Amino acid sequence: MNAVTWDQRERIIALLAEASADPAVRAVVVTATGRGFCAGADLRGSPRVGDKVAGDVARMIRQGAQRFIAAVMDCEKPVIAAVNGTAAGIGAHLAFACDLVLAAESARFVEVFARRGLVPDGGGAYLLPRLIGPQRTKELMYFGDALPAAEAHAMGLVNRVVPAEDLPKTARAWAERLAQGPTRALALTKQLVNASLDTDRATAFAAEATAQELNMTTRDAQEGVTSFVERREARYEGR
Repeated sequence: MNAVTWDQRERIIALLAEASADPAVRAVVVTATGRGFCAGADLRGSPRVGDKVAGDVARMIRQGAQRFIAAVMDCEKPVIAAVNGTAAGIGAHLAFACDLVLAAESARFVEVFARRGLVPDGGGAYLLPRLIGPQRTKELMYFGDALPAAEAHAMGLVNRVVPAEDLPKTARAWAERLAQGPTRALALTKQLVNASLDTDRATAFAAEATAQELNMTTRDAQEGVTSFVERREARYEGR
């Protein structure tokens, strides 16, 4: 069920950093094979609570789950989640941290933490209220019931639900559309939107103006304006 090990987490963080730095990468898809998307963190071999001292758990969460989710949100390229099966715990938060979420009809999302006697981590209490509001967030987190893909879509947690056999081609089609877009403009758009709910209007407007100032120095912005004037399709290079 693709429970995340330490090695896998570090590999994904590194890949996202590489994607940000590589101009040839224009979009990222996060998906999985098998029955599950991600069943959460792999807890096998984890130290017992009694073996830890004060501060150990908080440090582990900061350097582990939170860093993992932040890597998705901070990636400078659009990130699509293609959820092929169960996304539970940190696996659900991995999907919700992505810019766009596609889900197979068979997918489901589970805020499993309370069922294990745990507080939600990996940014769940930050992400979900911003996506669906506090009341629905508490319902999902208090009860830990599995949320089918269709209901997740109705709530606004998922952009689109497709038959399982259509998930790979739909994810590829969306990624190809994004990869043909103005990559730097999309990166700045992502930063503005992600920051918007944590800032006041004056700060958001100032950030928007600065982002547009920076964006207008890119080749793609110049191409976008020129193609409009010349009445032709824009040919973006991601620069």
